[in-house]
Amino acid sequence: MKNQELARIFRHIALYLEMDNEIIFKIRAYENAANSLESLPEDIENIYKKGGVKALEDVQGVGRGIAEKIEEYLKTGKIKHYEEMKKRVPVDIDSLSAVEGLGPKKILILYKKLKIKNLKDLENSAQAGKIRKLAGFGAKTEENILKGIGFAKTSNERFPIGVVLPVAVEIEKRLQSLPYVKRAIVAGSIRRRKETIGDADFLVVSEQPKKVMDYFVSMPDIARVYGRGETKSMIKLKNGLDADLRVVPERSLGAALNYFTGSKEHNVALRTIAIKKGMKLNEYGLFRGPRFTAGKDEEELYKALGLHYIEPEIRENTGEIEASRKNTLPNLISCDDLKGDLQVQTAWTDGANSIEEMAVAAKQHGLSYIVITDHTKSLAVAGGLDEKRLAQQSKEIDRLNGRLDGITVLKGAEVNIMKDGSLDIDNPALRELDVVGFAVHSLFKMPKKEMTERIIRAMNNEHADILFHPTGREIGKRPPFDIGIEKIIDAAKETGTVLEIDAYPSRLDLKDEHIRLAIKNGVKLSIDSDAHNKNHFRFLEFGIAQARRGWAEKKDIINAWPLGKMKKMLK
Repeated sequence: MKNQELARIFRHIALYLEMDNEIIFKIRAYENAANSLESLPEDIENIYKKGGVKALEDVQGVGRGIAEKIEEYLKTGKIKHYEEMKKRVPVDIDSLSAVEGLGPKKILILYKKLKIKNLKDLENSAQAGKIRKLAGFGAKTEENILKGIGFAKTSNERFPIGVVLPVAVEIEKRLQSLPYVKRAIVAGSIRRRKETIGDADFLVVSEQPKKVMDYFVSMPDIARVYGRGETKSMIKLKNGLDADLRVVPERSLGAALNYFTGSKEHNVALRTIAIKKGMKLNEYGLFRGPRFTAGKDEEELYKALGLHYIEPEIRENTGEIEASRKNTLPNLISCDDLKGDLQVQTAWTDGANSIEEMAVAAKQHGLSYIVITDHTKSLAVAGGLDEKRLAQQSKEIDRLNGRLDGITVLKGAEVNIMKDGSLDIDNPALRELDVVGFAVHSLFKMPKKEMTERIIRAMNNEHADILFHPTGREIGKRPPFDIGIEKIIDAAKETGTVLEIDAYPSRLDLKDEHIRLAIKNGVKLSIDSDAHNKNHFRFLEFGIAQARRGWAEKKDIINAWPLGKMKKMLK
């Protein structure tokens, strides 16, 4: 959990540095450290215990100065430099920066001129017409801020799965390691791998519930204890997430797990089936009168209801129960199925690692091929590559493939879709690439008809293979483009364009219902990490979860196929 908290602090420091007009290199250093910590597979505290500051410096993106700040936090729970920044500009930087279009410099101006510290202050000032009077803002900006506040309010109530899952897994492991715990498991929307999470639910089987409760309410990461009972306790973690723990009887674990996993709609449907069969279903089990019929595990519970087992990710009462009854449930894709990653960024643009480092990391992650898709020239902020630099990169990839073993590196790019739907790299250069990914990176607020037509025109390019992060959303930060998703899916079918499921935790784009619609229409998909760091390949598990929620099978995902078969699918 320290990894996530330090990542959050370093992102805040980067925002404060931007307010102070610090050099971009210094700002990027904190952002890179945050990205690295967020994706680090090992607990940073364990790394420090093993080797001190020197070991911290071996972590990708962590230099001496940042390593010393990590040490300070691990020893004291604070970073003095960060605390001083917060005192100087005492704003709720998380909620304010979540408002689209409100960058650090504008947040500083709003604080200095109008003493705006949080969303409530911002909303009051915008409604009173005060913001439009400030230099550099205006009526349109004020209107956009009010729209952004509405989006931020709903987003701030939930946490992205990418933030919550590592924390939940750590707590689950802690509970399972206790000698008096037989079984510990995380349930709720985390188990269903929802893209955003409201709270965490944990179930434990133990004959010593008091000891379990004592441990749970005294964990070091707790901000508040809401309540402590004999078999149930409720806490708030320091990261703001609420968590509940219940100790359940061993014979009821399956029923309790099913009940507390949800969804509510799925549970209601199961209870209705039970009633029709003359039985009663609740968190304690399935009963016929007073007699316990099933509930020790979920498989026997579904079987007793006349159903085949339903995977947690699709328990939304959107057709899974009927499919279970008919034995037509999809054979959902799994993490072991992926053979390649078709969107990988490197230090040639805004990534942290070399092509070779990314290739080696991908191989260690069990992949057999990757596509290097650095940004292209019109995305200046990322140092995008032009035609000449793409050709140079291709030569380097050829040299690498000559000596790499067990991993193939393909030539690609993440090409920008311009306002008129053209691509910012010319066709002769695109023809030389193995895979052409393309995406919108600007003019996000175009009217629905224009944005849809813009993307479809790009899809009609004979070299445009995969539409990256198709709706452009960033969870909690930016809503999706206003597009006709049905028309995009129809155009993908017509043009043979693959639609991406971007696994980066802040994107998870496509959404599950769009994935299902694409599959229904015969459109193929890819699951990509959008890796900017060698540790980011672990994000693929979030893309897999999103694909499973969309009922995707191995046959639907082109990078679950061998390299030769995958390449034949491309234009």
